[in-house]
Amino acid sequence: MALFEYSALDARGKRVKGVVEASGRQAANRQLRQQNLFPEQLSEVGAETAGKSVRWSKRVQTLQLAVATRQLATMLAAGMTIDEALATVADQQDPPALARALARVRDEVLQGTTLSRALQGDGRIFPEIYVNMVQVGEASGTLDKVLQQLAEFLEEQARLNARLKAALSYPVLMLLVGSGVLGFLMVFVVPKVTRMLEDLDQALPLPTLWLMNVSGFLASFWWLMVGIAIVIYWFARRQLKKEHWRLWFDQQKFSLPLFGPLLLQSATARFARTMATLLHSGVSVLVALDIVSGLLGNQRLQSLLQDVSRAVREGAGLAEPIRKGNLFPAMLPQMIAVGEKSGELEQMLFKVADNYEYQVETRLNGLMSLLEPLMILVMGAVVGFIVLAILLPIFQASQGMG
Repeated sequence: MALFEYSALDARGKRVKGVVEASGRQAANRQLRQQNLFPEQLSEVGAETAGKSVRWSKRVQTLQLAVATRQLATMLAAGMTIDEALATVADQQDPPALARALARVRDEVLQGTTLSRALQGDGRIFPEIYVNMVQVGEASGTLDKVLQQLAEFLEEQARLNARLKAALSYPVLMLLVGSGVLGFLMVFVVPKVTRMLEDLDQALPLPTLWLMNVSGFLASFWWLMVGIAIVIYWFARRQLKKEHWRLWFDQQKFSLPLFGPLLLQSATARFARTMATLLHSGVSVLVALDIVSGLLGNQRLQSLLQDVSRAVREGAGLAEPIRKGNLFPAMLPQMIAVGEKSGELEQMLFKVADNYEYQVETRLNGLMSLLEPLMILVMGAVVGFIVLAILLPIFQASQGMG
């Protein structure tokens, strides 16, 4: 069997692209015509080449996937079949990876595969939560509604990520620019000025000597410092692949001054919203816990949620194991306990997510408003020290001449 990439027109005259598996070119043509597709281009490719654009492309952005999901939900609610909706949505996508993935999913659906099973082939594009919610929607006959909920969840995640990036962009840019300017001054400008100061043939003040020593070291051994930084980074990456080091590192993140509470609140908000969305869609608590533990990106939280999952499997509620884990904020298990008693667990989790997302945004804005003037003050102090160290010997020389 060979793989063929095709560009074809469907029954409505819309152009669709995808990959089809057949014994030969004629068989591929027959297979496409059986699907009411009329090939314009058909080219044979290897299995690795056919999937390369999807597997090795950049991960599709959350907002792009949310937009495609909302379009798919709208078309299904309007009465379109799954294959028609997939073809239409794939044709409207700008990211090539997402367009190719949707075209491949449509091909598998036309061959009799369920949508949820077809989505499993592209884990980098369609995360586990996506596949499981689609599976629940197919089983309950409410696929359009589930996709609508999934689109809202993805949009909320994209909005939170965008707010975090926007808040961090200015300080990060300022740090990079300031560091680059200081590095340029210390490596290229200061050595030329200090050579002129040495020609004054007088005792140099202590700040000037310090500046000359630091600048000389950076100018002579900058390559060594870069090499050490690369070695440290490589060693740290290698060590963090070991489970016990990764567990320790992820635990220490929450103990960082200023940023530790922010990271914990962000993880709590993501846990609560993802659990609420899954439970609201009909996913069981145990399956939801397994999915969420893999989405948080923290080994310590994953270990805790595995313990919670075992406790729930043994008959415990959700609130008590989370409280005993002593990691999440106290508000989370308290709200979960109220939700379990009242039968409104999903609504309580949504409220927790809203609360902590607001706290994350507020804390981050306050932190950035503190860091920005602090960075300006530090940069000003360093530049002021350089200027002072350069001007002091010049003042001394002018006074001696007077």
